[in-house]
Amino acid sequence: MSLIKKIHHVAYRCKDAKQTVEWYQKYLGMNFVLAIAEDQVPSTQEPDPYMHVFLDAGGGSILAFFELPTKPPMGRDENTPVWTQHLALEVASVDVLAEVKAKLEADGISVIGPINHTIFQSIYFFDPSGHRLELAVNTATPTMSRRLDAVKWEMLNEWSQTRRAPQHARWMHDGSAIE
Repeated sequence: MSLIKKIHHVAYRCKDAKQTVEWYQKYLGMNFVLAIAEDQVPSTQEPDPYMHVFLDAGGGSILAFFELPTKPPMGRDENTPVWTQHLALEVASVDVLAEVKAKLEADGISVIGPINHTIFQSIYFFDPSGHRLELAVNTATPTMSRRLDAVKWEMLNEWSQTRRAPQHARWMHDGSAIE
C-alpha cells in the first residue's frame, strides 16, 4: 500500500511565468490557480527572487513552474536524449488529441504524431521553455492491460539482468496486438 495520497504538484523551470501561464491556458485549457512570489527561498533562506505559478492539470493534478530571473539561462541534461525527458498528460479522446494538434500546428508549433503505442496514442511537442510534452489518450483493452500486468515483473527482472529489451509484450509492437 502506497503511503502517497497523490502527486501534490510537479514543478519545472520556465523562461517567462506569464508567457507560460498564457500558453498552457491557450493550448491545453489549464486554469491558472495560484501564484507565489518571494525574494527568499523558504526552505533554504537563500536570497533568490522567484515567481512560482500553478496550473490545474485536471483530476487534482497541479503543474507548476518557477521563473528564476537571477539564474543563468535554462539548460537541459545533455547526456539524456531529448525524447526521454517529457511530461505526459492524458486527454479524453482521439478527437481531443486531433483538436489540440490542429491548434498547435495552426500557430506554427511542430507536432509529432499521433503515434500509435497500441495501448495509447500520443502527440509530442515543446512548450515555450523547451519542455517536451506528450498528450496521450488511452486505447488499451482490458485484455491488453491484464496481459501487460501479468508480465511486468518478469520483464523488469529480465531487464535488470540483461539490459536488453524483454520480448514478453512483443505483441504491442509487432502488429499482433489482441483486443
